[in-house]
Amino acid sequence: LFWDSINPATGTPYTWDDPNIFWADPAFILEPGDPGYTPPEPPLPQPKPKPKTKPMKRQLYYPTSTAEQIIWLENFRNKIAGHAASLGVTPAACAAAIADARWVIYVIGSWLPAVRQWQLSCTDAAAEAQSPDGPGTMVLPVFVPPGLPAAVAPDPAVVPVKVGALDRIFALVQVIKKAPAFTETNGTDLGIIGSAETGPDLNTIAPIISAQVTASGVKITWGWNGWGAWLDMCELQVDRGTGWGPLAFDTTPNYTDNTPAPATLTKWKYRAIYHAGDVRVGVWSAEVTVTIGG
Repeated sequence: LFWDSINPATGTPYTWDDPNIFWADPAFILEPGDPGYTPPEPPLPQPKPKPKTKPMKRQLYYPTSTAEQIIWLENFRNKIAGHAASLGVTPAACAAAIADARWVIYVIGSWLPAVRQWQLSCTDAAAEAQSPDGPGTMVLPVFVPPGLPAAVAPDPAVVPVKVGALDRIFALVQVIKKAPAFTETNGTDLGIIGSAETGPDLNTIAPIISAQVTASGVKITWGWNGWGAWLDMCELQVDRGTGWGPLAFDTTPNYTDNTPAPATLTKWKYRAIYHAGDVRVGVWSAEVTVTIGG
């Protein structure tokens, strides 16, 4: 019996706790039909792993900072009319998108900064109210919203503004991208195409793993490190004192090695490497060690 001997009844390697293995002199293995033979238990059904959703290979076209968002909205509202006819955008939809863009610009570029400045004034007034006596009298700050630019949107004090302006713009962008005349050129001009993402160096990439002994086994923590769009699997190996051997081919981060702990104190080592398709890529992770058993 060798370390990689396959049990014909299960199609998997023999294990230490196999009831049909007797470590005597000589050692022997019970086979089907032998007295005392114990049929293997059927394997537990394994949950089907959820397919890993891969993010787009392009960055989101809408910026994250407020200053850049205002620039993006200004560019979109100034240029959408020039592309509307060729991209199948109706005059009404074009006018609505321009109004929505102006409204968002007003809210995040004028109204919100004014609110924040007023909040600072309120904080100062609260401190002044609690300060020692001094000359003068207190005047509480009153918030006066900045005026609406011409044609920005209906006056919310008279005609309520419908929520979801930015969502409507994004919905229009999806319609534009499906238009037969849509090209990289007009998409770039409107700012609705993000720059292509740069993938990792598949020659040097390596997982980062850790291992911890828990009540249910050894928990091996691993992740994609932001490279999940270019990777498909993480191969885990273990060395229980007899050399490296396969442990799991995992498609979702983190794995628990529930192999029974040995009777004596033992060190187990773990390492990992990524796969793209069916091929290993990069290099092995740093080895991690746990002390278990005893």
